[in-house]
Amino acid sequence: MEKSKVYFTDMRAKPGDNLLDKLRRLLLKAGIGDIDFKDQYVAIKMHFGEPGNLAFLRPNYAKVVADVVKELGGKPFLTDCNTLYVGGRKNALDHIDSAYGNGFVPYATGCHVLIADGLKGTDEALVPVEHGEYVKEAKIGRAVMDADIVISLTHFKGHEATGFGGALKNLGMGCGSRAGKMEMHSAGKPYVDEELCIGCGRCSKVCAHDAAVVVNKKATVDHNKCVGCGRCIGICPRDAMNPASDEANDILNCKIAEYAQAVCQGRPNFHVSLVVDVSPYCDCHAENDAAMVPDVGMFASFDPVALDMACADAVNAQPAIANTALSDALEEEHSHEGHEHRDYFGSVFPDTNWESAIEHAVKIGLGSAEYELVPVK
Repeated sequence: MEKSKVYFTDMRAKPGDNLLDKLRRLLLKAGIGDIDFKDQYVAIKMHFGEPGNLAFLRPNYAKVVADVVKELGGKPFLTDCNTLYVGGRKNALDHIDSAYGNGFVPYATGCHVLIADGLKGTDEALVPVEHGEYVKEAKIGRAVMDADIVISLTHFKGHEATGFGGALKNLGMGCGSRAGKMEMHSAGKPYVDEELCIGCGRCSKVCAHDAAVVVNKKATVDHNKCVGCGRCIGICPRDAMNPASDEANDILNCKIAEYAQAVCQGRPNFHVSLVVDVSPYCDCHAENDAAMVPDVGMFASFDPVALDMACADAVNAQPAIANTALSDALEEEHSHEGHEHRDYFGSVFPDTNWESAIEHAVKIGLGSAEYELVPVK
């Protein structure tokens, strides 16, 4: 496969210019205008940030993307899917409140927020995965699949399970419904935390397969009947129903690549990643640790695989900032003779292997790991 073009601009802005104008120039130079947006619904997939986290992308960046789409004749909306875990984005109402609280209101971004998998994370489209090895039919938030065009707007940062969170994770894990997220994270089925369970029976009422039952005032799940839809997780008022997280990280990464394939295949797609505030953990955390490296810049490409590769290389080319999770990890490595340094993400999270997502994405034809970096002033 030939090299994909990845366009890049740094974070320097002299008087008379600004970062928002630079982002706009980047989008246009990277060829976003080659897409026919006329009267097309455009899903701008991003992360609105868990309440308490301050590393998420500012709404100003989303407005630039939305404005360009509208100028080209499209109908944009910002979107994400609900989470599996407890927090401020577990259902659509809380999710929109969290988005608005972090500044993603229509008058600031120029478009509306739609939570792609509905009120309780169960509104999904079943999408066959081209060349899928682990996933034959991905469960994607319906609003994402209803869109004619998809654009990923990604905050590139570290991640404790996948090494880093880039375009592939934003598209793959981020667009999965509750059942889709469970499928990526788990080879198993939900389990009950009996200390939290109050035996209310809501899980039993919502289960279409009679897998969730209440016995002796505590819920239990019959894994022989459970199909892993995740509805019980969404309905539980005490967050006593939990997904298993028993999938190996390499397989998790491969499944994410296949879900990203399901999102992108068969329609125009375009991808933007900002390598700024590179915190060690996902924006799903209700906090953010200090940035591990200096801000690098903004990247754009039609190829999400090449984009992730370029961003990872750019981060690894930076100096580590002192008093961060990265500097702590590097000091720990140096103190252990013979410890092999892989890369910054591998140093911070030694049990992860972000390369597995890249390799699998290339294998299934989603994109190329080889890229040509094109500077944009």
